[in-house]
Amino acid sequence: MFENFKVFETELAGRPLKVETGKMAQLANGSCLVRYGETVVHVAVTASAKPREGVDFFPLSVDFEEKLYSVGRIPGSYLKREGRPSDKAILASRVIDRPIRPLFPKDMRNDVSVVCTVMSVDPDCSPEITAMIGTSIALSISDIPWNGPISGVSVGLIDGEFVINPTAEQRKVSQMAVTVASTDSRIAMIEAGANEVSDEDMYNGIMAGHEANQKIIEFIKGMQAEIGKAKFTYPSNEPDEEMFAAIKEFALEDVKAALDTDDKTVRDERLKPIYEKVHEHFDEIYPDSEAKIDECLYKTQKFVVRRWLLDEQKRVDGRGMDEMRPLAAEVDLLPRVHGSGMFPRGQTRVLTVATLGPVSDQQLLDGIDEEESKRYMHQYNFPSYSVGETKPSRGPGRREIGHGALAERALVPVIPPVEEFPYAMRLVSEVLSSNGSTSQASICGSTLALMAAGVPIKAPVAGISCGLITEGDRWMTMVDIQGLEDFFGDMDFKVGGTHKGITAIQMDLKIHGLTPEMVKEALQKTHKARDYIIDEIILKAIPAPRKELSKYAPKMLSTVIPVDKIREVIGSGGKVIQKICAECSVKVDVEEDGHVFVSGIDMDNCQRAMTIIDTIVNDPEPGAIYNGKGTRIMDFGAFVEIAPGKEGLVHISRLDVKRTEKVTDVVDVGDEVMVKVLEIDDKGRLNLSRRDALIEVEGLVPENDISDSSSHRGPRGPRRDDPRGGPHRR
Repeated sequence: MFENFKVFETELAGRPLKVETGKMAQLANGSCLVRYGETVVHVAVTASAKPREGVDFFPLSVDFEEKLYSVGRIPGSYLKREGRPSDKAILASRVIDRPIRPLFPKDMRNDVSVVCTVMSVDPDCSPEITAMIGTSIALSISDIPWNGPISGVSVGLIDGEFVINPTAEQRKVSQMAVTVASTDSRIAMIEAGANEVSDEDMYNGIMAGHEANQKIIEFIKGMQAEIGKAKFTYPSNEPDEEMFAAIKEFALEDVKAALDTDDKTVRDERLKPIYEKVHEHFDEIYPDSEAKIDECLYKTQKFVVRRWLLDEQKRVDGRGMDEMRPLAAEVDLLPRVHGSGMFPRGQTRVLTVATLGPVSDQQLLDGIDEEESKRYMHQYNFPSYSVGETKPSRGPGRREIGHGALAERALVPVIPPVEEFPYAMRLVSEVLSSNGSTSQASICGSTLALMAAGVPIKAPVAGISCGLITEGDRWMTMVDIQGLEDFFGDMDFKVGGTHKGITAIQMDLKIHGLTPEMVKEALQKTHKARDYIIDEIILKAIPAPRKELSKYAPKMLSTVIPVDKIREVIGSGGKVIQKICAECSVKVDVEEDGHVFVSGIDMDNCQRAMTIIDTIVNDPEPGAIYNGKGTRIMDFGAFVEIAPGKEGLVHISRLDVKRTEKVTDVVDVGDEVMVKVLEIDDKGRLNLSRRDALIEVEGLVPENDISDSSSHRGPRGPRRDDPRGGPHRR
């Protein structure tokens, strides 16, 4: 039944890696089941028999499918089945897509689909890395044209040592999480988050990952030699050389003149008549070839830009290779939000807005890893008007989610811990105008918005991109690439970081990979550039985080209570906590580990709620003053509740600084009463005094020594009619 079934085994980072083929998905062009430790991922790749009509790009789709059964969980949705991909699944798809896409033939237009299904998850063995290796295997042994294989590993830094594919416990203490994908000779993809790691450590970590990949690449090549299929042929979509040569000669000088400007709008307007002129001349010569004529014009523009860069060291907008576009920074653009900052970079404009909320506003995650929530969130929006197009908004796509995650990753290392700053934070970057590097502008905008909101970040973070042009053995890099250099160049190497070190990297390539020298130069140039942005742009707009929050931001207090006291703070059916929230106009969140967060617009109300909670958790001490509420009225005094479940007696002789004839002359049920704790008797009952609180807080002078008056009995001994017969109940 399984006559083609084969098993291939090796080891990766000290854990077994087993690949099974020939048992599942026999109708796919290529498939495999990869077992890494106890993580199991099935990968199937398929390709359409014919090219897709009317497209000018290679139609590749990569799906990373998280199945919650892989971690023994039932989906929380109403339908009890997996819905749209989580952000993490989309990010995993992008990490797999980026290193494999440049290795497909550039002139192929057949649809190719990669589906990675996560079936079992071992927390120590990353399903993303397993899926990347599985994708490389499935493509390598399939009949789909592809110039692989690749391999990918994760690199951690623990106590100064690089660790390949760190375990779950190791990831918690690692100073960086870097995913490195490689071919047999070059680095194909880098995705990194780091805790202000130095350029040297980052470079060495990337090289360690590249070296580790070589063993797996050789393993895959062995599989390919044994069971790999012959690659199918496909109709090329590349315009023939004669057509390209004719159109380039006809339009070259016009294209040069059109591109020679730093204004994207002017450039686009100049190109429109050139397209019309070329089509008018060549449509009859090459009938039914409109798309290929457009492709020739695209290639002509690419030829011009690359020749300028490589031969003349000339950039489209006239800048030097390491010169950045005009930069600026501005804060407080929006009056009612908690913090806002705009970062213009040339014609790129990104406005980022910070919103602070209680910790309970953190995002809950329903995925296959161990992270269940996050309190710092960054979202990135890229409307069509930002590039002068007319399209309806349909929510964030994979690109938007990827750019948002990059900016989020860049800022996370400088966000204060919840113990120091008990807030959830949502940052939203609105791309208002785009001519390249919007993701990096959103990193800078996030720094501005957080500082304007009064978030005490450890250090400002800036983002910058580095481009690359290659031709044979020739190559050169340039800083702060704009849109045209991104379209026609070979690399977009994005780096976010502080003065101290790197916090995030995302590298997109259009070629087969980078040499170590290219990586090192990109790291050096981006470090110098982000230092300039921080010192000369960001810190001149706002020198430090604001000392106070916006008056519109919620005020927040936090404390930690014993876990065995949580039940008392919440109360039966939530009655106690609901009462605190209603009386103090605040929101109270109690976590399982005993952390308590109180939030509200008015700080006095927050402090009052915190005092109530402290009173519930800790026995009141003699001498402490509370604002309580009258609960019962007796002839001999009033009972006042100073916290839910904690009630004491104010004897009539202690109600006022003057003689009190009748208790209700001073206090009634429901009245707010300021009281001082006089004592806690041997039965745990509270004796309170309004009189002593008035003397101490308001400085009132008593008319006489009321406590010794013969007409009233003092509070020292319980009355026979005192209903508090037993110990005080909490």
